[in-house]
Amino acid sequence: MIGVIDYDAGNLTSVSTALRFLEADFFVTRDPQELVRADKVIFPGVGEAVQAMGNLKHSGMDEGLREFAAGGKPFLGICLGSQILFDHSEERNVPCLGILPGRVLRFPADMGMKIPQIGWNTVDFKEDPLVSDLPGEASFYFVHSYYVKPANEDIVLGKSEYGIPFTAAVRRENVWATQFHPEKSGKPGLKILKNFINL
Repeated sequence: MIGVIDYDAGNLTSVSTALRFLEADFFVTRDPQELVRADKVIFPGVGEAVQAMGNLKHSGMDEGLREFAAGGKPFLGICLGSQILFDHSEERNVPCLGILPGRVLRFPADMGMKIPQIGWNTVDFKEDPLVSDLPGEASFYFVHSYYVKPANEDIVLGKSEYGIPFTAAVRRENVWATQFHPEKSGKPGLKILKNFINL
């Protein structure tokens, strides 16, 4: 059973629609006590880091997510839910969950590209069960002004480029995270979600 985290940070509908399409067993929750029911967690999100962290702290889900990630069960962060897994975000200078070591940086204003990045982009992945058997030349859907900079390059699972090279996916042990939206990325994204369901 997959627990999908609700903290008023968007894209719950698209994640739930994708999971229903894949016939996954899941429930949506904003109660950290309910995480004991979950075999896996998906932590989605769009929007602003400050508000997201405030909502997580208010519900106690910040500590619930830290405990779940430390427990060894599969955990997938998506977009904002990827960024706030790290230590700190430049977005209004907010401390984040600290589940993964590193920072979240804004794309440079002088790189000659429109910010935010909105649209499709390819990702160069390392081998990993989450991204196995993807269709060739797969592209993924991004909407972001910020990107993660892990403290340790060893956890980088996928890289992309938008004006500058940036980390598009990470993995450390049982925790995976993608800057792109697999639930909005057509067949390649659904394949990633199916791989996560099957972990």
